[in-house]
Formats: sequence, structure tokens, C-alpha cells
Amino acid sequence: MLIGLKPLVELGVLDAADLEPLRDLPCDYVNFDRLIPAKQALLEKAAENLRGRLHGGLRNGYEEFLSLHGDEWLNDYALFRVLKSLHGERPWTGWDKAFVRREPASLRQIENRHRESIERVRIIQFLFFRQWQELRAAARQKGICLFGDMPIYIALDSADAWSHREMLLIDQDGCPSQVAGVPPDYFSEDGQLWGNPIYDWDYHERTGYQWWIERMKHATSLNDLVRIDHFRGFESFWSVPFGAETARKGEWIAGPGEKLFVALEKSLGSLPLVAEDLGVITPAVDKLRQDHGMPGMVVLQFEVGDPEFELASIGKNSVCYTGTHDNDTTLGWFLGTGADTRTRKEITAMQKSALEKTGGSANSIHLDLIRLAFSSKASLAVAPMQDFLGLGSEARLNIPGTTLNNWRWRVEQEQLDAGLVESVNVLVSGGSRSRGKSLNSPA
Repeated sequence: MLIGLKPLVELGVLDAADLEPLRDLPCDYVNFDRLIPAKQALLEKAAENLRGRLHGGLRNGYEEFLSLHGDEWLNDYALFRVLKSLHGERPWTGWDKAFVRREPASLRQIENRHRESIERVRIIQFLFFRQWQELRAAARQKGICLFGDMPIYIALDSADAWSHREMLLIDQDGCPSQVAGVPPDYFSEDGQLWGNPIYDWDYHERTGYQWWIERMKHATSLNDLVRIDHFRGFESFWSVPFGAETARKGEWIAGPGEKLFVALEKSLGSLPLVAEDLGVITPAVDKLRQDHGMPGMVVLQFEVGDPEFELASIGKNSVCYTGTHDNDTTLGWFLGTGADTRTRKEITAMQKSALEKTGGSANSIHLDLIRLAFSSKASLAVAPMQDFLGLGSEARLNIPGTTLNNWRWRVEQEQLDAGLVESVNVLVSGGSRSRGKSLNSPA
């Protein structure tokens, strides 16, 4: 879904008229139900057109892509996608048993019968990687860092789980014994039941953490900096019995800890990683992060409501956020208008403390929190576009533990005006004006 279609028109594998049906899609949010089938059909068409036109530099680029990624992940992924399509997009645990258990004769039969479909999947992946590397080169020329995000867990219904089930606590039919989540927290009174299969860490240790080495190598080849989501799960993770209705009845189990990161550094050297160390963090988690030089995270929405918080407590080896993709926008958080687990009394107390810490007003809280983040000693400060635009809960990106209406918000072209550019420049440079509103001097 990240592949740009206009470049495919320029490449000559789609016509401009092919893109016309997409003009009916909404501009201010993503309608995945309509977008996915429409775009998938266009990508299939582009891949089929390109399949017969691979020559010269394009052919060389494609062959290099196959050489780099084919045996590592691409061939299994392409076969997985085709089998999923043949089974009506059902999870692989519901496929015919021969395919669930990867019987060699059955897989060879699919490879022979559906060679062209498998090739189209490979080509679509090639188109993405080709565009991404062009984007990364352009970003580098402008001094822009691409900051990626790597979840700790993988989905059960994924090519990795299907092709490498030995690395997970699942049986030969894909049924897990335990699943991942977190106990009750800020976001949910019942905890978060993610449902991802849990790693068999003994297996990973026996294999020298090779799968993790390849995964990290891949992530850092795409991004200049990578945030590891749920870092604390490497020290200890919340394990919930499969079939439980909530995450309440789980238990903490020791993770791989030091062994994993020693293996990664031995193979790949120093890594450009940021540890997502939010939530219940123990001294052991802090030590693991610090021993390997990884910055941690500070989210001001979690901090400024505490009367004891001091901006000076944010160290250089950290990344300071106003809020993350899992938080409400700063305006929504301040007003308490979204999916909020706080009481009105707690929200009122937070508002009082936040205004004292920023020295600003309720009308400018989103800008004041950005200013606070960029005036901290953190080596990197991050603010979501929604905060620069002063948007409320209607623009929230994700609500953890839920599956509906997430990841749909889009910035519109007209919002990226000269006033926004000016406000960004003023805020990150510690100035005192933003979009005509008065801001206090940096703390």
C-alpha cells in the first residue's frame, strides 16, 4: 500500500487513466476497505506489464533484488501470498493441511502451477524497494533521517510464522500455547491482549539468533534509525494463555536479555536503535538498554501531568516526544475528549500541572508541548504532524488494543502551508512566535 502509482505511470507499466477510480477515495482519511482491492488490482496489472518488459538496467536491478532477498525471505513470502489468495485470504492455519504443514510435494505443485502469480508478487516487492531506495536517497540529500519502527512480535498470520514456526511457541498446525500482550496499563483496564505468538527463545539461542540478525539487518537497510517497539519484552515479557479473553491473567517470563544484543552487535556492529521503554520498566530493563547505548523514550503527555516532573531530568541519551502514534493528539489528551481511561478529576489535575510546566495556555498547549520537547536535552525530539496542526481526538492515529478505524488519518496538501512551515521553524529553533500565537521562551 506504500507503493506510489504515479511513478508506475512514468515507468510505462500503468496508464494515467488507470488511476482515475482512485480519485473517488476520500482525501482526509484512508478507506482501507476500498483502497486495498483497488490498489492491489493496479499493482497486479503493473507487475504483469513489467514482467514482459524487464530488460537493461531494470532487469539487472530486479536480478540483484532477487539475489539479495530471494532465499532470505522473498520466495517464502511470494508463495505465502499466492497460497493465501487461493484460500480466499483465510489465515494459513485454516488452509488445506498439506499447505499448513508445508509438504514439499504440495508446495512444488503450487510453484509450478502458479509460477506467474508468484513472479508478480516478487515484482511488486521489487517496485516497493526500488521506490523506497529512491526516497531514502532523496531524503539523505536533504539531510532528512528516516526513523523506522520495528515491532518486537510478528503476526501469527504471516509468512515468517508459516515458514519458520519452529522459532515460535506454536504447534505444527499453527496453534499457539501462549500469546503476547501487556498487563493493565494507562491505555486499558484489562491490559492489551495482542494475540501474537511468543518466540521460542531457546531455539533462537541455539541458532545464534540468526533470524534476529537478518531481521535487524533488513530494518537498518531501510531506515537510518530504528525504534524497537516494546523493548522491555527482551528482558521479560507478558505471556497470556491462548484463549484468554483479556490480558489480565498473564505472567512475566524472562526474555533473552543480554545474549540477543551481544549476538546482534557481534554480527552487525553498533546499531542505530532507539528503545521504546514506556510502561512498567524495571532496573533490569534500564540496565539492558544502557549497557548497549540505546536511547530511551520520554513522552511528555505522560510526564507533565506529574507535579514533580522537571524538564532537566530528560537526559541526552533519550528521544523526547510530545506523544506517539499510540497517544491521543496533544489537544485531545489535554481536553480528555477521546478514548480516555482517566477520570475527570485526573484530567483536571493533569491540566493544572501541564500549564504550570509549560507556562502556556489551554489554547496553545499543543505548541507549548512541542516547544518543551525541542528545548529539552534529548538528542532527538519528535512531534506528530497533528500537534503542529493543533488537531483534536478526531485525528488520533491509533488506539492500542483496538482493531477498528486505526491508521486512517491523512494530512491534506492544503494543510502544509507557509504558516505551518514558519511555525515548525520557530518551534524547533526555540523562537517565540507560531502561526500568530504567542509562545513563551524555551525553558
